[in-house]
Amino acid sequence: MARNQLTVLTALDVAKTQWYHFTAIVIAGMGFFTDAYDLFCISLVTKLLGRIYYHVDGAPKPGTLPPNVSAAVNGVAFCGTLAGQLFFGWLGDKLGRKKVYGITLILMVVSSVASGLSFGSSPKGVMATLCFFRFWLGFGIGGDYPLSATIMSEYANKRTRGAFIAAVFAMQGFGILGGGIVALIISSAFDHQYKAAPYSVDPIGSTVPEADYVWRIVLMVGAIPAALTYYWRMKMPETARYTALVAKNAKQAASDMSKVLQVDIEAEEEKVAKLSAKESNSFGLFSREFLKRHGLHLFGTASTWFLLDIAFYSQNLFQKDIFSAIGWIPPAASMNAIHEVYKIARAQTLIALCSTVPGYWFTVALIDYMGRFAIQMMGFFFMTVFMFALAIPYHHWTLKPNRIGFVVMYSLTFFFANFGPNATTFVVPAEIFPARLRSTCHGISAAAGKAGAIVGAFGFLYAAQSKDPSKRDAGYPAGIGVKNSLIMLGVINFFGMVCTLCVPEPKGKSLEELSGENEEDGEAATTASNRTVPAV
Repeated sequence: MARNQLTVLTALDVAKTQWYHFTAIVIAGMGFFTDAYDLFCISLVTKLLGRIYYHVDGAPKPGTLPPNVSAAVNGVAFCGTLAGQLFFGWLGDKLGRKKVYGITLILMVVSSVASGLSFGSSPKGVMATLCFFRFWLGFGIGGDYPLSATIMSEYANKRTRGAFIAAVFAMQGFGILGGGIVALIISSAFDHQYKAAPYSVDPIGSTVPEADYVWRIVLMVGAIPAALTYYWRMKMPETARYTALVAKNAKQAASDMSKVLQVDIEAEEEKVAKLSAKESNSFGLFSREFLKRHGLHLFGTASTWFLLDIAFYSQNLFQKDIFSAIGWIPPAASMNAIHEVYKIARAQTLIALCSTVPGYWFTVALIDYMGRFAIQMMGFFFMTVFMFALAIPYHHWTLKPNRIGFVVMYSLTFFFANFGPNATTFVVPAEIFPARLRSTCHGISAAAGKAGAIVGAFGFLYAAQSKDPSKRDAGYPAGIGVKNSLIMLGVINFFGMVCTLCVPEPKGKSLEELSGENEEDGEAATTASNRTVPAV
């Protein structure tokens, strides 16, 4: 342990797992539940939006969103998230984690409700207002990433810090599952109440007027969990690491953590002043010193998150298209509009229940034993293997007797994404950077991930289209097909393994030991350079 460690930070590092740890996980985790619900629920209702607003009389297939509209509806929240991660990450280091934490939640609640109230007298008007509100929804969600991760890492003890941060992120799995369950309940209720014939029997009657309420309710329900946790977020004290190391208020840090830990902690004002005066605690993000100490680390966290999210978000957003391609979801013309929502939601719920959620919690259980580096390498490796196993004999998997096998293999790629880099790319940036830059660097890493999500969401939308015109969605140009798209994702996952070599192993070390904040200047530089080699 670094020799100049403050007593209040040492107390946090060695604290036994207490009630406040679980409280912090729930408070931060409910934000992530909402994040995942809001980001992924749109994929459940995009086909319904196409039927309602883009119906073409006499067309053999139900209406679908035009390519540019579909890309905007699916991707605009990611653009907002990227901007929010950069802005709120920076603001969290400037103003403090707690001060900014409530703003993001209010933005998420208001934008969720407003998305469901999207108005307009024409399809373009409805889609434009929907995209506007989903951008600001994404902006609020973006702020939740660096703030939740940083708050949890700064509250946790060093022995179980990885599990606590991963547990916050694991709530994303429940958010995806929750979106599917809510859509199942709402679509089932409406389908039972408002009977409608399939599109092939009655093209106009297959989409009842009440279907317009279905997508609006699904989107608005996302505001409920966020609103429920606002009060508790405002009651959380600022983290001791921000208060002591960034705000330089030793007395407040000791007072806050004395209440949290229920022990008496001395306010070490002289030691805080000494630490803040050191040259090793004053370099900025764009300095040569930061580049020397943490440049490779930031490249590693940003590049691995970027590559992971290309694969992860393209899978999540367009799994309904993959299920349609293999026949797991019936042809659109054989269903009415609301029943199609039910079928898509059922598929997402099964995948979330069987692979997504378990994968997250395997990481929570094992991250502080296996280490972040090993889990991330393993996850990328198996994602690569399963992508190629799906892609190379792709025709085999499309045959009716083998479709269940395809879904199992597809589910395993989700499992190893979550018992792998999807969790660790969130955890590591919250641990390895100095306190005054921690939220900013996590925001940069997360924003790189969302840039990858945008590439996946927009790129896969076009790339996965078949070369056969009869199998393409209306209005789309020929793509490379699902098979070649899966091969591309396999290659991307392989490069994720390569970039993981730039990420250090934080297991079992204090945050100050990892960042070098409490070490002498020369010693800190030497230690930081040694940390570029990951420990397995």
